[in-house]
Amino acid sequence: MAGKSSKSLIDPTRLEPVLKKDGLLQVIVETPKGSRNKFSFDTKQEIFALKKVLPAGMVFPYDFGFLPRTLADDGDPIDVLLLMDEPAFPGVLVPSRLIGVIEGEQVDGKKRIRNDRLVAIADANHMYANVRKLNDLPKKFLKELQDFFVNYHQLEGKVYKLLGYKEIAVAEKLIKKARRAA
Repeated sequence: MAGKSSKSLIDPTRLEPVLKKDGLLQVIVETPKGSRNKFSFDTKQEIFALKKVLPAGMVFPYDFGFLPRTLADDGDPIDVLLLMDEPAFPGVLVPSRLIGVIEGEQVDGKKRIRNDRLVAIADANHMYANVRKLNDLPKKFLKELQDFFVNYHQLEGKVYKLLGYKEIAVAEKLIKKARRAA
């Protein structure tokens, strides 16, 4: 292995966020659906690391990841809620279709930070094949997502306020802003 880099992983934060040929997002999964463990990519060590563990009985309802080469208002790459048939694994690249954005704000003490989440559908899937926009999802589904985010932030001593669900055009503007900020 002489001459090879000693790094065992390629830094996924360097990937292009959107594939030019088909417009699919390149979502990097951090935390898989059904996990109590919250993983995140440690940019200094260039590896996925355990960040925290949810309390017993609480799990991540869907895969969560990020869009590389973006920077959101919270100082991290823009978050993506990823809908797919089966859970993925931390570090997996999932080409995905954008269907909208969940706009939200978190309050930590006196500090208010926008914490929006893109919503995307894995390009290779069956269950969500006919979902093209957020309004295609059942209202109950969206309410349960809101409840998850409120409870998740509450565990950290923060308040999460849903500002609204917006369609693809608003999500695309958010991606452009986050790409310029990166």
